[in-house]
This record gives sequence, structure tokens and C-alpha cells, in this order.
Amino acid sequence: MVTVACGLAVLSALAILFFAQRGELLWYGDATAHINIARRIFDSRTPGYEQIGTVWLPVPHLLMLPFVGVARWWSSGMAGAFAGSLCFVTAGCFLFATVRRLTPGAAPALMAVAVFALNPNLLYLQATPMSEAVLFAGLLALFWGLVHYAQTGHWLGLLVAAFAAAATTMTRYEGWFLLPFAAATVFWSQKRFAPFATFCLIAGAAPAYWLLHNWLFFGDPLEFYRGLYSAKGIYQTALDKGMARYPGDGDWLKAVEYFFAAARLNTNWVVIALGALGLAAALVKRLWWLFFLALTPLFYVISMHGSGTPIFLPDRWPHSYYNARYGLAALPLLAAGAAALVALLPRTAQWPAMFVFAFATLVPWLAYPRPQNWVCWKEAQVNSLDRRGWTYPAAEYLRQHYRRGDGILAGFGDQTGIFTAAEIPLKEVLHDGNGPAWFAAVARPDLFLHETWVVVREGDQAGATLQKLAGRKHPRYVLKQSIRVKGAPTIEIWRRVAMPIGLPSR
Repeated sequence: MVTVACGLAVLSALAILFFAQRGELLWYGDATAHINIARRIFDSRTPGYEQIGTVWLPVPHLLMLPFVGVARWWSSGMAGAFAGSLCFVTAGCFLFATVRRLTPGAAPALMAVAVFALNPNLLYLQATPMSEAVLFAGLLALFWGLVHYAQTGHWLGLLVAAFAAAATTMTRYEGWFLLPFAAATVFWSQKRFAPFATFCLIAGAAPAYWLLHNWLFFGDPLEFYRGLYSAKGIYQTALDKGMARYPGDGDWLKAVEYFFAAARLNTNWVVIALGALGLAAALVKRLWWLFFLALTPLFYVISMHGSGTPIFLPDRWPHSYYNARYGLAALPLLAAGAAALVALLPRTAQWPAMFVFAFATLVPWLAYPRPQNWVCWKEAQVNSLDRRGWTYPAAEYLRQHYRRGDGILAGFGDQTGIFTAAEIPLKEVLHDGNGPAWFAAVARPDLFLHETWVVVREGDQAGATLQKLAGRKHPRYVLKQSIRVKGAPTIEIWRRVAMPIGLPSR
């Protein structure tokens, strides 16, 4: 196990170094948002617990907290890479340990780890502040705990499963879907009430806490699911404006088609073929446990069908990239399937087969060994082109002209990446996460807007706030910089100017 952990750590470090040197850690818009949510917990006009937010779950942000305090790590995205690397290694170790318990010999377990860890899409995501590596760490720790408890009846497995389930439910909503299946597994594997009740209390406390959090801070326990900024709320707003429905919405066949296509792009045909053969082999070998890993892909199909979750792929309508990375959810299942295929062979053939199969899974990546062949990297690259086109010029302007203490009014959206790139502390920014101070400034800027700078993203509330000051003599702002990128909202940087001497205020 130590050798496996060290190998995973080296692989993770090399991937992080590769992408960090190329400046690609914060290409995903969500990556910048995640790292800034973590940062604003202590770096804010209103620091504290309430900065955790509502729609995105807190564990990925809490894991970044020890690292985001270092300005360079925050600005570059390395703060997220440290947390992602830890979870990547943890996930690989639990996958190895679980397959090792379910199959004879070490070769099948190493096969599973090879398929999992040598996937370039996962290697990219674990190097960024995204949450996929955190999800896999929780999922595979839960998997190990359930198998260990079922085989031994020991409380160690039960407690690992319970706390892993709680962590997973606070990482991604896939964990909520897994929870009843995990609880049923705990009960039926040993049919003992006390361990079952313990699991339910520990694992169920996490979603109960999140419902209470949303109720206390936002007035609706389901704010994360149906609120204005939830996936469902954003989708409904877009539908109200005439947007076509997402592919798979209300169509099971289309949902399965798009998820399978995303899984193929995130893995490759060799991995899918080996995984499918292995899962058939698992039926022969009665390795029913492996099919627990099919629940996460099932969650995405159900979400595409009825919960407003989209997956856009370049080879299917609407021929773009959006949430293509969700197909990576099939990777643990396919890795376990490949392990089962190796386990079906005679012991003397397992090691040679493992090396041959592992190399075969790499052939599609080696045949075109560039990031453009990795769908997650490509998705991040394509979708960040416009955003990078205005983020870095705006950051450079503020780096040259902003003075600490001036204050900035800006929404907490994509434009927050400007302050990340410029290394301007978030406590210098008055944003919509600052509660009453923000609402007062945007409602009555003539009385409560005291910031020297305003950064406007075309159509946002900061721009509407400046419109309220139009025609007034004081306070008065002048446009200092306008950044236009084709196909993207215009970014404007405004500066407050002093009143001429003798000019009465209104």
C-alpha cells in the first residue's frame, strides 16, 4: 500500500507541475469560484461561517482553507491543487485496498489503480480546485468501508463508511443519492440494528445540517436545489427566456446516450471495452460489490432526465463543451471492471495480462499525446478563452493603479477572477456576499457607496448601481478602462473622482 500511495503521489505531483507551469489551474470558471469561496471565509468584509454559501457544498472549500491564505497559492490555483492531490492519492489507495479485498492477488488491484490514476482527464482535474478528486476520495472510502464491514462485521469498516458517506454528501450531491443505498447495504450485510442506526445517524447528520444551514441563512431548506442560483433555478430562468431544453430532459434514451458519450470522451474505447468485459466477468465471479460504483453514473442519467443537469458535447447538439467532465463518473466503475477481468484469469496469467491491459488503455492517449485530446482540459480551455481575454488585462490595470484601502464594488461572479489574478485581497471588495453593506450600496449608492473603484460586468448589478448615479454631481465615477472581447460581456473599470472645491453636494 505504501508503494501504491507513493506512486500516486509522484504521478499527482508531476501532473500539477505540468499544468501549473502552463498556467492552466484556474481555466475552469468553477475552479476560480471554488478557490474564492474558500478564500472569502477569512478574507472578506464580512468573514466567517456565512461565506460558505449555499449551492456548492462545503467540504472542497474547507479542504482548501489551509492553503488559500498564501497569496501566490490562491492566485495561481495551487491551493486547490494541494487539496486535490491529497484526495487523488486517497481515492487511489482506497480503490486498491477494496479490489484487493474482493479479488485474489495484487494484479487486479493494480489494474484498477492503473486505469483510474493514468487517466489524463482525472490528472488534470485533481491538479485544479475542482471537486472531482474530492468526490472520488469520499466515494471510494465509502466503498472500502462497506466491503470491510460486510466481510468482517467490524466497526472500523462501519465507521469509515459512515464518515466517508457524510463527507461525500457534503462534497457533491451524488453523495445524497448514494446514501440510502449505502444504508441498505449496511443493514442487509450484517442485519444488526445498532450498526445500522449508527451509520444512519453519522451519515444522515450531514445532509440534515445542510438543510438546516439553508433554512437559517436563506429561509428555504431547499434553497440549494430550487433557489435562484441553483442548477434548477438557472435552468428555469433560461427556459423562461426562450432557451431550448437541455438534451436528455424528459428523454431517458437521450440522457443515456449523452452520458455514455461523455464517459467515452473522458476515458476511451479501450477502457470502456475492458471495463464492460470485466463487469460481465464480475457477474460470473459473483463480484456484486463492483456494481455499487454504477450508482454515480446512474445519478447523472437521472439528473439529466429530470433535474436540469446538462451535458454538452462537441460531437452532439448543441456542439459545445459544458459539463463534459461529468462522464468521468464512470471511471471508478470501469476501473473496477478491468480489475475483474484480470481476476477472472488464472493466477499465473494475471500479472502479464495486467501489464498488457494497462498499456492498451494508454494507447489512445499516447497516439495523440497532447492536452487537446483530453476532454476536460479542452472543455476548460474552450470555455475560458473569452474569460481569460478580459480577466488578465483587467487584473493588470488594477495591479498598476489600485492602492490598498481604496475599495472596489463588484459582483461575486466570474469577475472575481480579476482580483484573484491581481492578488487583491477579497476584503478590499464589496460584493453580494457581504449582506447589508452590499444591499445598501446598490440600493442607495448616493448615500452608501464609498468605494473608489467599481468593476462592472455588462448587465450586472454593479453597472445598474452606477446608472442610479447618472446625472448626479456626487458621488461621481468616470470610466477608466473598457475591455471588449468578442462574444463576451464588456468589462468596465470605473473610478470615483473627487468633487471640485466649492461644489455643493446633493
